[in-house]
Amino acid sequence: MAELKRSVALKSPPTADMDEPAWDIARLFPNQGAWSVEEYLALDTNHLVEFSSGHIEVLPMPTESHQSIVAFLHHALLVFATAHDLGRVLFAPLRIRLWPGKYREPDVVFMLAEHADRRGEQYWEGADLVMEVISEDGRHRDTVTKRREYARAGIPEYWIIDPREEKIMVLTLDSDGYAVYGEFERGAEATSVLLEGFTVAVEDVLDAPEDG
Repeated sequence: MAELKRSVALKSPPTADMDEPAWDIARLFPNQGAWSVEEYLALDTNHLVEFSSGHIEVLPMPTESHQSIVAFLHHALLVFATAHDLGRVLFAPLRIRLWPGKYREPDVVFMLAEHADRRGEQYWEGADLVMEVISEDGRHRDTVTKRREYARAGIPEYWIIDPREEKIMVLTLDSDGYAVYGEFERGAEATSVLLEGFTVAVEDVLDAPEDG
């Protein structure tokens, strides 16, 4: 009977304590609104984490199709920039400081060679061109929030790639914020204002997941 009781005990379901998060570890981190820049920069994670005024925002993991489009755009911009010795091209995760206390991680980011002093090991001070591929759970963030923030930060050009609507919007900075330079659909080529001669066929970008 003792052996039977011992066997049943070993097969008992986990206790409630075992089902809960490791709160002792979680409590080592600051509460939302109380994060410092130093604590944010010290985070060691493979998640996309953005920062605003003491708050962190952990972004959803991107999908394969999202990353395929990002990879295509990064490669196209890298080839162009390298061929013309224009500057540095990278992709997320890479922190961009928009202003003190505000950090974003654009999908693709470019800095002109003459602004190389704004590139740091932990983060860049702004950028000259950023690209975001819209995720369905981040449509408002990419089309409204980040459009406002990137304009405030003085980033000259912002590309918004919209797989659902099958178009690429290129925004260029003016005195009132971003103006729409062009909305490019299948059959057209999206072109840059900042980087004369840089173009991508919209259908090549949108079909990148299928070609991979």
